[in-house]
Amino acid sequence: MTHPYWPLFDLRLRTPRLELRVPTDDDFGPLLDAVDAGIHDPATMPFSFPWTDVEPVQRRRNAAQHWWRQRAEWSPEKWNVPFAVTFEGQVVGMQDVMASDFPSLRTVETGSWLTQRVHGRGIGREMRSAVLHFAFDVLGAEVAKSGAFRDNPASLAVSRALGYEDDGVDRAAPRGDVRELVRLRLTRDKWQCAYDVTVECAAECLPMFGLG
Repeated sequence: MTHPYWPLFDLRLRTPRLELRVPTDDDFGPLLDAVDAGIHDPATMPFSFPWTDVEPVQRRRNAAQHWWRQRAEWSPEKWNVPFAVTFEGQVVGMQDVMASDFPSLRTVETGSWLTQRVHGRGIGREMRSAVLHFAFDVLGAEVAKSGAFRDNPASLAVSRALGYEDDGVDRAAPRGDVRELVRLRLTRDKWQCAYDVTVECAAECLPMFGLG
């Protein structure tokens, strides 16, 4: 094991086109470059917290602090795994999977972003499938939740293609204008992975999730 104190750095999820890994500090630069290249139309805000609206220098600092905070506050009861997504040898986005009170509730949530140059190529569905495989088949999750604004049909389409069902509506105002946020829910018995996913170094990580 290369990282005995933080074995998550050795964790790898692989699909036919992608590799997902937990970023070290050395990965921050490529991730932030992918954000700076643009991950959504500036006229729209797909996130309930408008973190991309911050000017670039401060946004990069905020992101680094966010990733450090995720490590510092990790516990088996509350955690967030931020996977950097690599496609054709380049970092193109991030796919998070997170949970609170996981040993009892066995429920995870997901969130993601992709740099715009790879939009429309099915990568969002493939990387979400990878973390759902990790959640359901490795960690033993029973429920996965997600959400997207009603005016974000691409994100909603990914969720529904993976078997999520509508689970109500919330409201959020990331730029001051109230919008409907569609909640989505996928249960273990409805989950079917459409991709060949391999997982490396999972056993070493299980104690961090209160498992194994």
